[in-house]
Amino acid sequence: MPSETAAAEFLSETKDGVLTLTLNRPDALNAMTGTMLKGLAGAVAKAGRDEAVRVVVIAAAGRAFCAGADLGDVRKRLAAGAFEHGDELRDAFNPLILAIRRIEKPVVCAVQGTAAGAGASLALMCDLKVCSADAKFLNAFSKVGLIPDSGMTWLLPRALGLSLALEHAWLSKPVSAEQALAFGLVNQVVPAAELAGAVKKTVDALLCVPPLSLALTKRALNRSLESPSLDDQLEYEAQLQSRLGRSKDHAEGMAAFLEKRAPKFTGE
Repeated sequence: MPSETAAAEFLSETKDGVLTLTLNRPDALNAMTGTMLKGLAGAVAKAGRDEAVRVVVIAAAGRAFCAGADLGDVRKRLAAGAFEHGDELRDAFNPLILAIRRIEKPVVCAVQGTAAGAGASLALMCDLKVCSADAKFLNAFSKVGLIPDSGMTWLLPRALGLSLALEHAWLSKPVSAEQALAFGLVNQVVPAAELAGAVKKTVDALLCVPPLSLALTKRALNRSLESPSLDDQLEYEAQLQSRLGRSKDHAEGMAAFLEKRAPKFTGE
């Protein structure tokens, strides 16, 4: 059974190499508090160091994935002089986004219903996104006089191009699951009843890939987004390939291919 955090704002379960983190404030549409954000960031970072974890899944309880920041909590803290937007991003939101991008293990997100604001950032910053047909992504920051955050201004122009990114951000125009699939924002859209099964199928496929290959592929592709030149990236690929070429899993993969059998990878 999943183990509850102290505040029960998210649930954590590790089984068969998979860490599942479930947002657990369904009555509040899983709006995120500082406690939830810091707990999730810590759990993801810890998973990166845990050899028993090979894949991380981020899911949510209830009818929505995440409504973003808990605005009621924000308003109370603003009134008490205990909240500053930039500091909150630096202290709570940004560490979670960076943990997801930096962990060298696949992070799969299961999205149902609305993913809004920082909740959309959380979902879309994961490596692979599987969505129910009723999922939609919304940035309503402009309606409260803010800009998209939690990495959204980095992601949107790269994924949509500048014009569509501006339209989405300025006009708070929702992106449906099917539109997100067409834009390349998500990987798969399935009927709501099939979401859990589709996520499991994706995870099972990832568990069949050598862990070091998964890790260094993510590292290389992350780096490519900021690589200064093709020459630079080609050299980086050569360095990583040299490392992988000496691994036991590479030798096993080659042997299994030539012997026409299923490989048995050990992560070495």
